[in-house]
Formats: sequence, C-alpha cells, structure tokens
Amino acid sequence: MKKDFLKKTITAGIVLTATFGSIGCSQSNDANETAAVSTDEVTTLRFSHFWPATAALHTDVFEPWARKIEEESDGRLEVEIYPSATLSKPDITYDSTAKGTVDIGAQVQGYISGRFPLTEITQLPGLSSSGTQLSCMLQTLYNDDVIASEYEDTHPLFMMASGPGAFHTIDKPIRVPEDLEGMRIRRPLEIAANIIEAAGGTPVGMPASDQYTSLQRGVIDGVSTPWDAAGAFKLAELTNTHTTMPLYGSALLVTMNKDKYESLPDDLKQVIDNNSGMEMAKTAGNLFDSEDVRVIAEARARGDTMIEIPDPLNDPAWGGILKTEIQNYLDNLAAQGLDAQGVYEQAQAASAACKT
Repeated sequence: MKKDFLKKTITAGIVLTATFGSIGCSQSNDANETAAVSTDEVTTLRFSHFWPATAALHTDVFEPWARKIEEESDGRLEVEIYPSATLSKPDITYDSTAKGTVDIGAQVQGYISGRFPLTEITQLPGLSSSGTQLSCMLQTLYNDDVIASEYEDTHPLFMMASGPGAFHTIDKPIRVPEDLEGMRIRRPLEIAANIIEAAGGTPVGMPASDQYTSLQRGVIDGVSTPWDAAGAFKLAELTNTHTTMPLYGSALLVTMNKDKYESLPDDLKQVIDNNSGMEMAKTAGNLFDSEDVRVIAEARARGDTMIEIPDPLNDPAWGGILKTEIQNYLDNLAAQGLDAQGVYEQAQAASAACKT
C-alpha cells in the first residue's frame, strides 16, 4: 500500500511539474510576442482641418495622403482626419498643432492677422493667378528660408494655396471699386479687408462655416472668397453675381506638431518626409484650380452674372486702389522692422519662376 501511494504521489508531482513548466514556457512565449508587437505599435496622428468632409480637398488630397502615409509605414502610422473644425477652430488650428492639442493641422495663415506677416506678402494682388502658382511660390520661399522663421514652432509638411479671391454677391454686380460702397462683405484676409474698406465697403470677419447662414439671413451682402470655397461651402448656390479677378491669394499650410514628429523613429520620419514638400504643394494647388474650373462652369450653366477683370493692377478702375493698398501693406510691415520690400521682390521672383 505504501509503495503504491508513494508511486502515485511521485507520478502526480511529475505531471504537475511538467504542467507548470509548460505554462511557464507559454507565458514566456507570450511575453516575447508582446515585446515584438510593442516595437511595431501603431502611432495615431490626429489631423484637424475646417473644410467639410464633402470638399474635394478632403476627399481628393487629405484622405489619399493619409492612406499613403499608412501604407508606406506598413500600418505603424495611422492618420485620423477630423474635418469641419470638429477638433480645433479654424483660427487656432496652427496654435493647437504647435501645442500638441492636435498632431497635424491645416490652416489659412490669414485667419491669424499679423501672425505670418512675411508669408502674407505672397497674397498681395497681382502676385499669383492660380492655386498651383501660389502653392509653388509659398513652398519655394519656405524652402529658401525666406519665410521659414515664421513656422519654427511646428514642423511644416507642405504649403498650399487656393486660387485668387473673387466677389460673390446676390443681385449686386461689382464692376468697379465704387460698387462696394455700403456693402457688408465677408473677408478672409487682412489685404482683402483693406481693399474692401478703401473702396467704401464694410469688411466682416467670420469663420468660413458661418458664411452660408449669414448670406441667407442678410447679415452680409456678399463674400470675398476663392471659387473653390464658394463651391465647398455651398455659397455659389446662394449667390448669382460673381466678379473674378486675381484680387488676392489665399496662403494655407499643413503642419505637424514638432515634438510628435521628433518622437518618431527615423524610418517613420522618412515616410512623413517622402510625402511632404513641393510635390504635395503642387498636388493641392492643382486640386484648388480644378475645383475653380468646375464651380465656375456650374455658375455659368445656371446663368449667373459673370464679371471678369483679368489684370486688375493695370485696370483703370482697380489699379490705383490696389497699388495703394499694396504699398500701404508693405510700409506697415517695414515700420515693424521687417524686410517687407525684400521679401516682396523675392515673392515676385518666385511668382515668375512658378508661373504655369
């Protein structure tokens, strides 16, 4: 009996030892697998912008860019896009990116008056006639360190720009500056506000998302915005009179939180770098231009009143007021100790080199 009991006890001990040993090996293997996963963990990048999810910039530029980042990183980078200013307000997206509230942000520089004074020189009348041209100009000036100092608190990915600003009104044609007298016009940029005010109009500042309801309710009489934006925010559906001229350009950029970028391993930084710079600038610029063509064609098909002033700087009615406001803008920056004239001349050179 004792011998049988002892034999069973030893056998049970051997079985238990083997069982716990197997469990130990399994735990060790699981730990190794966990360690392997941790080296390839996914980094999520939150991308904030104010365009609606239906806008071509979102569907045809931002979304393909995000998917490309994910594919080229083998899934180690994931880009979550938040359109319609759901993650940050349009006028604070750059600062939100700098602070790390968002990882990537797209902003109109002119939404923060005085924050990017050298960059805004590129928006002056007569310097660009297309989104592609201005996008190329901006990226060139950034690459050449002419305006790079204004972005040192973030890691810019690419500059971009829409086509020239236009006037869109309801039943009120704007052919000469005097036609703006007494009108309340939503303006996106300082230079646009200066021109409207000099002509006797009242420039009104408001987020892009508020333009539609403001037009509907008669809070404003019209808007000054590029054609693509008139389409993206449905403004072309409300307005029926349009004045197209290279009145100003709208500089924009997509930038990344500097600490977030620096925290990435070198190979993932390379993925970001490979999808930044001039190629993306031109891609975005081309998109804006194609949208301008589409929205203009739709307005013509509806029978809207179309007024075209292709060379306003040399136009008898517009040339004087525009040249005066250009000089006033440059003089104001020079009074702040900035080399406004020097940057203006470099912007003119970039404009000629980028002309398509």
